[in-house]
Amino acid sequence: MSGEVAAPVEDSSVDRPVFLKVEGLKKHFPILGGLWRRQVGAVKAVDGVTFHIERGETLGLVGESGSGKSTIGRVMLQLDEATEGVVDFDGVELTATTGEKLRKIRPRMQMVFQDPHACLNPRMTVASIIGEPLREHRTGSREERQQRIDELLSLVGLEPGHANRYPHEFSGGQRQRIGIARALALNPDFIVCDEPIAALDVSIQSQIVNLLENLQKTLGLTYLFISHDLSMVRHIADRVAVLYLGRIMELAEVEELYNHPKHPYTQALLSAVPVPDPVVEADRQRVILEGDIPSPANPPPGCPFNTRCPVAQERCSAEIPEWRELRPNHWVACHFAQ
Repeated sequence: MSGEVAAPVEDSSVDRPVFLKVEGLKKHFPILGGLWRRQVGAVKAVDGVTFHIERGETLGLVGESGSGKSTIGRVMLQLDEATEGVVDFDGVELTATTGEKLRKIRPRMQMVFQDPHACLNPRMTVASIIGEPLREHRTGSREERQQRIDELLSLVGLEPGHANRYPHEFSGGQRQRIGIARALALNPDFIVCDEPIAALDVSIQSQIVNLLENLQKTLGLTYLFISHDLSMVRHIADRVAVLYLGRIMELAEVEELYNHPKHPYTQALLSAVPVPDPVVEADRQRVILEGDIPSPANPPPGCPFNTRCPVAQERCSAEIPEWRELRPNHWVACHFAQ
């Protein structure tokens, strides 16, 4: 069997057009050592992922810390350069685009970051933070930019009169709304939401997710929603990709994946999600994974999950599983998934 993971075949029955395609994407960070600081290895943060996102949908990307979720988002937006592979954004191959051409397409791709405390400059007012993309891309006059700032603040549920305040004068949820307003400033088509609720109180998380959903319906946005919160991903995503050690283990429509998980890793993740029913919760069987996720600098041979998989056999440590479609639009990389 070949060591290369086959790319998923696009389903012609899907009504929405494919908006963004990622094929064979890799991102390896060099490890330097010795007197001359030569490369002695590489951290394989992303190691050959292939998926697509349809226009207007939300693709959820889940996995443990260190699995490569945020790196995929950053490489898709060309904030980090890909080691190998293709990112096709609405017909434009971003991995082969540089300079002024890339600058012109950047307004269509934005990012909402994880920590609203760290991603906002404490020395800038809210108006300056939200208006920075407008100034950078020379959009409108000063009066038009101020009008746009007021519109964006209202759109995310904040008072336009607070535009001259500083980030420390707002709560964590309000700061994340400011970050969302900044991402919307240039009317993007695609937004990478990099764990946008992870640093927020539980009581605020649902408000931010509901805001993102409403903005998607109003503005026709397309999302890559990165998170480790499986319950929230189920609420917002149309399809879900499960990532482990830089590779996608399973990808399916959200209800299909949550109700019929096929990969042992997905089954283990979902078994840890609490169920709000004490009778069901008492009878559930949890899949306990032993050991820690291996280092991406030294991944195991064969299936990357074989060192922790409860059903692993000798074949798993020798062959990379084929990326195959078990059911319509339900893809899995496992020798024994049925």
